[in-house]
Amino acid sequence: MAVPKKKTSKTRRDKRRTHDKLKKPNAHTCPQCQEPVLRHNVCGSCGFYRGKEVLNIEEI
Repeated sequence: MAVPKKKTSKTRRDKRRTHDKLKKPNAHTCPQCQEPVLRHNVCGSCGFYRGKEVLNIEEI
């Protein structure tokens, strides 16, 4: 059975975990309403995706 011979230091442990951090989502502005939208998603405020209306959002 494989057992570590020495304790793994905090530095070595944290070096291994450097790639596990979360990344900030890359948002862009909607060309129709200029609201921030995630890429490849329908705009929640106007309902457009790639210049076409996908959702019919009634403004009240």
